[in-house]
Order: sequence, then structure tokens, then C-alpha cells
Amino acid sequence: MGDDDWTAPLPVRRVRRSEDATLSDGQWPATLAPVAQVLRHGLDLAQATVVVGENGTGKSTFVEAVATAYGLSPEGGSTGAHHSTRVSESSLAESISLLRGPGASRWGYFLRAETMHGLFTYLEDNPSGRGETRFHELSHGESFLAMLNSNRFTGEGFFVMDEPEAGLSFTAQLALVGALLQLVSQPGVQVLIATHSPVVASLPGATILEFDDEGIHERAWEDLDVLEHHRRFLEAPERYLRHLRY
Repeated sequence: MGDDDWTAPLPVRRVRRSEDATLSDGQWPATLAPVAQVLRHGLDLAQATVVVGENGTGKSTFVEAVATAYGLSPEGGSTGAHHSTRVSESSLAESISLLRGPGASRWGYFLRAETMHGLFTYLEDNPSGRGETRFHELSHGESFLAMLNSNRFTGEGFFVMDEPEAGLSFTAQLALVGALLQLVSQPGVQVLIATHSPVVASLPGATILEFDDEGIHERAWEDLDVLEHHRRFLEAPERYLRHLRY
């Protein structure tokens, strides 16, 4: 999934500080090193970009801002969704601009684990047509995979996911990776994913960006901290458990 050809019709080629940005350096989330790096130097996105890192490093803040700047609802949905329950998103989207690929699709969809219940309620209250899946009648994992197999994720577009592994079993996460592989095999499709899962991060061909207190670093999957922690825990859980208080 090379990203060297800047004529490829990818919806978002680059994220950069907007000319009318109002977010100051000392204002959150610009105080987070990865966000500050994006605002200072910009960031290129590949056809498939996976963002990993510890809690609080700005993964979800970044993907939420990119999704919002693209025109997607910060609580999930397409470019036509306007539902909102409680405004909690950062102001970062107002201080970035997106460089779009020439001729790229403007369709997109945002899925985030923490707001899926509200999104499914919105979809039930505003059905798109006959045969709409009743997502609330499915388990979390079933509903997520059913969404990926719907016509919302068919054809060209920009598809953003925030921690899609939440509520998914190991086999369901593998199914998710399979669905993502099918998705990005189509011309003009681009995905941006924030995850804690080494399974999701293993998406073949994806560019992996690790967020930490020093900024953003491109990593190989086998060099990820999250993979090393999982591996060491499975080898000897007691090395970790003995440090817990209970």
C-alpha cells in the first residue's frame, strides 16, 4: 500500500495546521507531543494508517479531529450524520486542514467504540431504507462487523475507526482485519485507525504510527511496545501480576 504516488485518489493525503488555526501551543491538546508535531510539521497519511500508543498520548484526539475536519460526525457516522448527544470533542479539528487527493471520493464513515450505542440509536430513528439492520438487537461484536459489511463501507471513501477492537473477541478481531483488507483492496479507499490491539495493528501493508510523550514514530509491527507487552505477559503473567495491589 505505497503512498509515494501523490496522484493516487486518496481522500486525505496530508494533515497540517490550518492558516486560521486558533489553538495555541500551551492549550490542550497542542500540549500533547504527537499533536504538537502534527501542528508544526504536518503528517502524511497512507492508504492504511494505524495509530497506536498508551492512553493519553492523543490517538483518539487525533483521529477524531481528522474525521471531524473531513466532515464526519465526531460521534460517528457518515458525512451526512448530524446527531450529537454531548459535545466533548477537542478543538483540534478547527485548527487543522486536510490536503485531499485529486479526484478522491468525499464519502466517509467514522466508527468509534465509545459512541456506537448513540450512533445505532440514531440509525434506527433515521433508517436509510428497507432492510436496515437493527444493530441494537445484535451483540457489540456482531453489530460492528455487520456495519462493516453494510453498503456504508462499499466503494471509495475515507473510513476512520477509533478503538474498533473494543468488545471484539480474538477471532472477531481477525475477522475485522480480514474486512479491512478487503476494504483497502479497492482503489480510492483509505482507512485511519486508532487501536490498542496488536491484532488490528497487524493489518498487512499498513503504516503504523506510534504516539508517545516524545511525538510520532513510524514503527514496524514487530517493534511495537504493545506487542512486546502482550508477548511478555503471555509468557509469564506473574511478572506483571505481582506488581498489582489487591
